[in-house]
Amino acid sequence: MGSEPRECVPGQPARAPRRAWTEWAPLVLLTVAVLAGAALWLAGAHDAARLLWAAVTVVALVPAAWTTLRRLWLRQFGVDVIAVLALLGALLVREYLAGAVIAVMVSTGRALEEYAQRRATRDLRALLERAPRQARRRTADGGIEVVPLDRVAVGDRLVVGPGEVVPVDGVVEEAATLDESVVTGESQLVTRAAGEEVASGVVNAGAGFGLRARRNAAESTYAGIVRLAGEATARKAPMVRLADRYAAAFVPFTLVLAGLAWLLSGEFTRAVAVLVVATPCPLLLATPIAVVSGLSRVARRGVLVRDGGSLEQLGRARTLLLDKTGTLTAGRPRAAEVVVAPGGDRDEVLRLAASVEQLSPHVLAAALVRQARERGLALAEPTQVTEEPGRGVSGRVDGRMVHVGQLAGEPPEWAGRLGERAERAGRSAVWVGDDNGPLGAILLEDPVRPDARRTVRRLREAGLSRLVMVTGDRPGTARQVAQVVGVDDVIARCSPQEKADRVRQESARAVTVMVGDGVNDAPALAEAHVGVAMGATGATASADVADAVLIVDRLDRLADAVEIARYARRIAVQSATVGMGLAVLAMLVAAAGRLPPVAGAFLQEGIDVLVILNALRALGGGLRRRDLPAHTRELLDRYAGEHGGVRDVLAGLRDTADMVATRPDDPACLPALREVHRRLADEVLPHEAAEDRQLYPALAGPLGSDEATSTMSRAHVEIVRLVERIGGHLTAQPDGRLRRDEVPDLLAALYGLDAVLRLHLAQEEEDYFSLNPEEGSTSPGR
Repeated sequence: MGSEPRECVPGQPARAPRRAWTEWAPLVLLTVAVLAGAALWLAGAHDAARLLWAAVTVVALVPAAWTTLRRLWLRQFGVDVIAVLALLGALLVREYLAGAVIAVMVSTGRALEEYAQRRATRDLRALLERAPRQARRRTADGGIEVVPLDRVAVGDRLVVGPGEVVPVDGVVEEAATLDESVVTGESQLVTRAAGEEVASGVVNAGAGFGLRARRNAAESTYAGIVRLAGEATARKAPMVRLADRYAAAFVPFTLVLAGLAWLLSGEFTRAVAVLVVATPCPLLLATPIAVVSGLSRVARRGVLVRDGGSLEQLGRARTLLLDKTGTLTAGRPRAAEVVVAPGGDRDEVLRLAASVEQLSPHVLAAALVRQARERGLALAEPTQVTEEPGRGVSGRVDGRMVHVGQLAGEPPEWAGRLGERAERAGRSAVWVGDDNGPLGAILLEDPVRPDARRTVRRLREAGLSRLVMVTGDRPGTARQVAQVVGVDDVIARCSPQEKADRVRQESARAVTVMVGDGVNDAPALAEAHVGVAMGATGATASADVADAVLIVDRLDRLADAVEIARYARRIAVQSATVGMGLAVLAMLVAAAGRLPPVAGAFLQEGIDVLVILNALRALGGGLRRRDLPAHTRELLDRYAGEHGGVRDVLAGLRDTADMVATRPDDPACLPALREVHRRLADEVLPHEAAEDRQLYPALAGPLGSDEATSTMSRAHVEIVRLVERIGGHLTAQPDGRLRRDEVPDLLAALYGLDAVLRLHLAQEEEDYFSLNPEEGSTSPGR
């Protein structure tokens, strides 16, 4: 009944799809033959008409019978045997018109399936067709040569021309404007600055730029996408196998009903009519179409699912286990705070550390350098750089020897307190010092993804009833992340084997999904009913064993995939149930002698068209996430970008509060307080006021009402009140020193403002900025 899936081989040019007319040609020819027979009948040439209809029946019977016999030889028993019996029965009772209509019905089903699969798999096929085959590589003499993609090695310097596809994962050497829609599913152009990483498969939408290869072609992002796309298009949907399982009950029921109709009435024609309306096109065609449509849709959302079976399992999942680092968190450390010795300069400490770390390949070094560049600090070129594994990096910067890493020797009192503070906050401290001792420390954190909490809520709404975080991290840090994202349970200090054991236990109770990003997650992914890898981070080991891969660095696409999978499965089951239910009713009517074979054939044709068109509904719908207007997305981009500056003010606010708490009599205390108040009034308050005027009204529509942002507006009022409260204390200090009786209330205002602002920023990023696909993907590193 259905066509066999065509194999797509990753890394090879995809064969061009057949022209549409070749898919519909058999149907057109058979329909013309049936109509020609009708014309002969009306002209009085009844024998010629019967002969033509019989020929049409035989033309359909021979290939169908051959396919059925071949499957039976392979011990594959399916419902398509009913179609063969119906065609054969029509010939035996000389109901040639009925046989011809059944032939047209079978051909219609095949044509509709070809059309639907071509429509549903066009996104996957497009991935294969646009895979890059070669690259432009710079030569040692300054020239450019075109080489096959498999000759590109890590470290090669490439050139990507305007309109070309980025051939391998790499680092851009100058600013580049990119169209990442094929990989991420988002149409908005993205600008990547020099030094930023880009994935293969994205399109250069601006001027040509240089690219330094970070991976070879076989290990790059796009190669993995092509490989998964090939697997997804080459495997049969699960409902095809489900149809064969249904055959164990449906075929005997059909044969018994047909036999009883013949036995009780003595009319073999009734048995043929039963077989005609029992032809199971709804189950064989409509359900795979719905599942393949789901595969296509999740691919457009940046999720590659290996096959229909995995999509169907994803749609039935009840339990979800998530790794922490790189899955619920960004997986890339960020400099959350710079703390300096009394009287020190935060920017200078960060500049010295980043200057030394420029030559280190360590992930922490990259975080420090990135943070310094974001703050606009001018880095010096270090000399005499040495690195001691486990201890840190040393180098001479502007004539002074600087050490970055662990704290050596007995720490001073302020450093000891700082270490305890970092431990309580779940952060790691990178100490910066010179020959005279520690200058300060940079507290690093792995921030929770802004879209993590919203994704967890959406997954619950989609039907997942148990969400568990499994991690090898410390219990304290793990609990903090679990509380932020809202999972049901957290299991810390898990080894890879313990993760796999836990997944196995959960899988025994319910359909389970495991999400991870690292090599250590591969065993757990393999144990789950559906293993999902965060493939955008480049963990090829976990991606290779996973059933689905998130090819964009966004966790909310997992919720998209689950919602689409559930919708596609619901449409598939609905199509099968309604189609087969109508067929059973028609079979009972035919068994009672009220539906002749010809009318039954036309009725079954109508049922087929109805359920197949219903299955095509899986190409749209099911997603709860709303797309934002372009103007709103621009506002989110703008205000999310300003959060970096607000956090910088926050760091100064905390330092000043600590100074007021520990050294209120210090002559530098009041000037520092005045400076932080100036920045609050000049930078933070205008930002909050502009959000109230522009951003929040723009979000009212997508979020449903003005009430959705009312609590955030209330937070703005509290922020203004606390800033004015601090200002009031400053006007009451005429002698240039803080009055002791003012300190407690001033500290309450300072620390209160720090807490309110941090919470407010986190809520905005989770609830609002994560709505914007482009902004949500970058904010963790901000």
